[in-house]
Amino acid sequence: MRQKPLLLVDIDGVISLFGSPPPWLAQTQDQPPEGSLHTIEGIPHFLSRTAAAHLQELSAQFELVWASGWEERADEHLPHLLGLPSGLPHLRLEGRAGAVRSRNAHWKLDAIDAYARARELAWIDDSFNDACHEWAAVRTRSTAPTLLVQTEPARGLTSLETRQLLAWAHGNGTGPRGQAH
Repeated sequence: MRQKPLLLVDIDGVISLFGSPPPWLAQTQDQPPEGSLHTIEGIPHFLSRTAAAHLQELSAQFELVWASGWEERADEHLPHLLGLPSGLPHLRLEGRAGAVRSRNAHWKLDAIDAYARARELAWIDDSFNDACHEWAAVRTRSTAPTLLVQTEPARGLTSLETRQLLAWAHGNGTGPRGQAH
């Protein structure tokens, strides 16, 4: 039996929203995200119930993994605040939050590689750089199908990204090879 693909989920800008949506985003068919303001470890966060509902839907097709500087704190706070599953694994980022491996690399790539190994994966985040796209393209060609899905931090995970992820998960049982965003 085939394993579900991994869905690596960032929190800030995906579930915890911030900023103002750009004008073009206000004209989409998605309604503004529903959610509520919470203080978590002294920091205010607007947590999107809309994004949480989309993650619940995606969990039928993906194995969810927290890919955030929140690390284990995600499981301490998000399940009871948003009704998300508890006990989800998380990446260990070894205190590298905000740091980069090199001038052109992304600070999460080492941890993602170590965790995912040869498994197919999608990664949803609000902040990809060129190194992420190059990594995903190389990984798709040589290791396993890999999809990057970027969110707008003021909207987070919407139906648009959810449809993209579900279509990818259903594509030929493994996702479309050669497609990295």
